[in-house]
Amino acid sequence: MGRYVARRLLQMIPVFIGVTLLVFLMMYALPGDPVRALYGDQTIDPAQIAAIKADLGLDLPLWQQYWNYLMGLPQGDFGEQIATGLPVGEVIARALPITARLALLAFIIIVIVGIGLGMVAGLNAGRWPDTVVLFVTLIFISVPVFVLGYIYQYVFSNTLNWTSPLVTDSENLGELLMPAFVLASLSLAYVARLTRSSVAENRRADYMRTAIAKGLPQRRVLSVHLLRNSMIPVVTFLGVDIGTLMAGAVVTEGIFNINGIGSELFTALFRREGSTVVGLVTLIVIIYLAISLLVDLLYAVLDPRIRYA
Repeated sequence: MGRYVARRLLQMIPVFIGVTLLVFLMMYALPGDPVRALYGDQTIDPAQIAAIKADLGLDLPLWQQYWNYLMGLPQGDFGEQIATGLPVGEVIARALPITARLALLAFIIIVIVGIGLGMVAGLNAGRWPDTVVLFVTLIFISVPVFVLGYIYQYVFSNTLNWTSPLVTDSENLGELLMPAFVLASLSLAYVARLTRSSVAENRRADYMRTAIAKGLPQRRVLSVHLLRNSMIPVVTFLGVDIGTLMAGAVVTEGIFNINGIGSELFTALFRREGSTVVGLVTLIVIIYLAISLLVDLLYAVLDPRIRYA
C-alpha cells in the first residue's frame, strides 16, 4: 500500500505541472495586456505600465514567471492581483470556506438523495418507482443549471416565500440550502441513475441469490452485499464530482450572489487577472488529485479482493 501511494504521488507531479502550465500559458501567452486592460480607454504613460509589470514580474520571460510561481507555492505565495494589489492567497483564503461550505452541502444532498433514489429505482426496476426516478432525473439532466436556479428562486422564494432569493449570509446553512440543491441537481441525477443501474445488475448476481438462500436478513443482504458492491462505480463518480462542484459553482454563485471561488474566478477571467485564475485553478487541481487518490484507496475498503502492491 505504501509503495502504491508513493507511486501515485509521483505520478501526480507531471499532471500538476502540465495542467498549471497550460492554464498559465493560456492566461499570459495569449494576445492582450492585462495591465493595459486595467485602465480601459484611459491614456496612460507606457513607462508607468512598464513599472507595474516590473513590480509584478510580468516583464520576465514566461518560463521564468512560471518557475517563480512554482517556487512560491510551497510558501503559500500564489502571486498578487493586478487591480487590487492583494495577495491571491488572501483572496483564496476568503473565498474558499464559502465555496467549500456550499460544495459540502451539495455533496451531502447528492449522496443522500441520489443514492436513495437510485436504490429505490434499482430495487423496483421496471416498475412505476423506477419510471418516476428516471423521469425526474431526466428533467434535472436536461434543464441547464442557470434555468433551474431561476425556477427554484421563483417557486421557493417568490411564490412560497420559504427563503430569500439571494444569499445574504454565507454562514447560514438555511440560506445555502437552495443554492446547494441547484448545484447538486445534475450530479444527483447522474448518481441516481448510476446507482440504479449498478443495483439492478448486482441484484441478479449469483452471490445475491446465495445470500438469500442462506436465510440472511434482508437488511443485511441489502446493506452488506448489494449496496457495498454497487457503490464502486458510484464512489468513482462522487470522487471526481467533488472537484466538479468546486469548479461548477461559478454559475450557481452568480445566480445567488455568493462571493466564493466561482465568483472570484468569473471576476478574474473578466478582468484577465492571470495570477488569480492560475491560483484558483491550482487549488482545484490539488483538490482533484487528492480526492482521486482517496477514491482509489477506498476501492480496497469496498471490495476486499482489490489489493495494491
